[in-house]
Amino acid sequence: MWNTKRGPCLHSKGELWGLFILLLYTSPLCCSSNFSHLIYKIKEGLPEGILIGAISADLKLDLSVSPPRLFNLELKTDNQQYVNLNNTTGELFTSAVEIDREALCAESHEGQGCAIFLDVLILPQQYFQLVKVKIIIEDVNDNRPHFPVDEIRVSVPENAPVNARFAVEQSAVDPDIGIHSVQTYWLVNDYGVFTLDVEENEGGELTPFLIITESLDRETQAEYVTDIIAEDGGSPPLLGTATLKIIITDINDNCPKFTESLVNVTLYGNTTKGMQLARLQAYDPDEGANALITYTFSERVTQESRNLFHLDTNTGVLKLAGKIDNNTGKLYKLIVLANGPTCIPEVATVTIHIIKQLSGPPVVIPRYIASEKDGVVSLSESEPPFSPIAFFTIKNTEPQQKIECLLEGAGPFRLVPYEQFKNEYLLETTELLDYEQQQDYEIVIVVRNSHGLVVNTVVKVHVLDVNDNAPVFKQSFIDITVEENNPPNTFLAQLQATDADSESRGEVYYLLGTDAPTIFDLDRSTGVLTVSTSLDREEKETYRFMVRAVDRGTPRKESIATVIITVQDRNDNSPRFINKDFTFFVPENFPGFGEIGVLTVTDADAGENGWVALSILNGSDIFVIDTGRGALRAKTSLDREQQGTYYVWIEAIDGGEPALSCITTVTVLLLDVNDNPPTVLFPQSNQSYMLVLPNTLPGTSITEVYAVDRDTGMNAVIAYSIIKRTDGEPGSFDIDPYTGNITLRKALSNRGLYSLWVKVRDHGQPELYSTVLVNLFVNETVSNETLIQSLLPRSVDIDHGELPPDKKGRKGEQVPNMCGEYQVLLLALTATCLGLFLTVVSLVTYICCKKRKPKKKRSDIEIPLNSL
Repeated sequence: MWNTKRGPCLHSKGELWGLFILLLYTSPLCCSSNFSHLIYKIKEGLPEGILIGAISADLKLDLSVSPPRLFNLELKTDNQQYVNLNNTTGELFTSAVEIDREALCAESHEGQGCAIFLDVLILPQQYFQLVKVKIIIEDVNDNRPHFPVDEIRVSVPENAPVNARFAVEQSAVDPDIGIHSVQTYWLVNDYGVFTLDVEENEGGELTPFLIITESLDRETQAEYVTDIIAEDGGSPPLLGTATLKIIITDINDNCPKFTESLVNVTLYGNTTKGMQLARLQAYDPDEGANALITYTFSERVTQESRNLFHLDTNTGVLKLAGKIDNNTGKLYKLIVLANGPTCIPEVATVTIHIIKQLSGPPVVIPRYIASEKDGVVSLSESEPPFSPIAFFTIKNTEPQQKIECLLEGAGPFRLVPYEQFKNEYLLETTELLDYEQQQDYEIVIVVRNSHGLVVNTVVKVHVLDVNDNAPVFKQSFIDITVEENNPPNTFLAQLQATDADSESRGEVYYLLGTDAPTIFDLDRSTGVLTVSTSLDREEKETYRFMVRAVDRGTPRKESIATVIITVQDRNDNSPRFINKDFTFFVPENFPGFGEIGVLTVTDADAGENGWVALSILNGSDIFVIDTGRGALRAKTSLDREQQGTYYVWIEAIDGGEPALSCITTVTVLLLDVNDNPPTVLFPQSNQSYMLVLPNTLPGTSITEVYAVDRDTGMNAVIAYSIIKRTDGEPGSFDIDPYTGNITLRKALSNRGLYSLWVKVRDHGQPELYSTVLVNLFVNETVSNETLIQSLLPRSVDIDHGELPPDKKGRKGEQVPNMCGEYQVLLLALTATCLGLFLTVVSLVTYICCKKRKPKKKRSDIEIPLNSL
């Protein structure tokens, strides 16, 4: 910006740019002389605020000139987003846009490098200069090598020689350049037969080559799987991984081999045409066309043998193709060849021995005792052991021919000769059958004669099911937990019982026991147990009843299980005090932390939901409460004269989540204790006096003693009495025991100072009192006050107990009438009792009225500590 004292101000970059163009065309020499070229280098990926270069410092410009130099970038270009230019200092910094060399220079080759080009204008006009800035972006290792595919397949023939090389075409790529690009490859597992070599082409690209280090055999291992690692030259290096699958391709390096090269077959003269005699089997470890095997007879096999026996060229199955002579025995020897591609045929010899048939085979005639249909005997599993199944009669035997008859097959059966009959056999069971263990048996009756002829008769036994199994619950005790306040028809459990019997005998339905409450429902078919109503743990915590699983067999069988339903507690009950309000009467001066009273609180919930903690909402500076027992205590001794009644709000809160609470009011009434003696208010001092004229008539009220007592009731009823008199005429003055009024009893004949010690006592237990000196100066005037002051007593030694009465009196002084004092005491006691009665009535009325007031929410009011 131009200094306004030196020239006009250019208000826009457009004006600056226009000025720059004008200077280019009008002052070519100046332009060429005001041109600079700066080159900076930075690494890619730097954060914002990193200094790239200081143009002013590098050009050695003076920044203290006036007007100051301004540094501006040329018209907006894409490169400007990567830098920030300080307009006053000319310092270039990295911007918030991170520089990614691979994205910025994606189309450039490695040899071309990567750079940002900027044009910086130095203004105003007198300092004009164009600075060409080139910022070279240096590569950092911020990209790891990666393969174009996750799995690379390389095929290697199994006869590949050692040191044979196979290129891994899908080589890794790395966007970084120079040393940060891919530098080498290696295998995680080379199996001891491979290694990797790397070749560099003219363009500098590296291609890995797989090298064979040991001989391969596809039949030993047809495939090798490992990981190929590409590693760049960074520090630390970055790796790229792909799966390398090396497939060993087959060559025809194996020929067929017979599993058995010598095969013996025995035939009887009556063997039927087409019977399979043997199956020759050869194998070739190669695969595909290399493993193709064909079977043929050798040229040495005669035409007679070829006509009598047939060999399948593909399967190697040898069958009887013609009819053999029953009356002659003969031996045939067949040479069979197994042929493979480009292989010498493998040879096997089949020897066939034909035995002459002397007589026919034995004939077995079965006669079934048990139920039989289509050769299948049906037996009930309830049949006892040794139940007969069938008779077998053996015929077509020669008289002297020995017959062997035996039973083959597993099962609880036996075959025994029937009594003394020859060639009669009985098949029977040996133990109970169990349908649930096995339903079907297949046993073979084998009859063999002395010529070796064998006849097999197959007997199938099917076991019939009976309802001999009761349903069985998975658990005999079914424990179920459910939270209280559940919605109606809540699912509780699905009972499961199984019955090993079949068909309808194994079908199970479910019933509730007679002891089950009506609120529970059990689906007969599915066994789903539900509760039709909401449960309340406080009403009942555990339900225990029976359930039955019954099958549909005849007779029906059933089993029972016990269902135990435990209702889990929820915090649905607030704590409750046994009383809505509590009132405690406590004598004042009750010792600190003494138990004032106990608040009993209950919570119907269980566990933590039923744990109750008590706290004081107001007055916690005066009272404390035992949160366990609920005992209310005062921290210090309480004085009724300071405050006679306390209202304390106690909150009970349970341990549930969320917590529930309730509040009660505790009224603490302090009962008066005689702990305050009467206080004399008048006369105010023992040194005061009063003038009494000598001509005062008897019966005249002279003065009064006025006292108060802070206690109440009988403790506050005051009585006045004169306990000592000094000087003057004894018995001149009387005091009213109720009012403290002092009157002249008789005419005064002497002048001077009369001193009366007045005892002021209450009617409490123990009795408390105070004393006061009443000074009466009998004279017409008070002319010499100094004299009067000198006459006043300075100290008086008087016993705090009332002086014992003197029947004779002193100088004719009369003893006070004690009967009057007893009357006063009786009246005071009566007044005290009446006052206490009225106080109790007032408190009861107040509490009843308070209960009828609506309770305010705790959060809406601040509860004070009230007092009477």
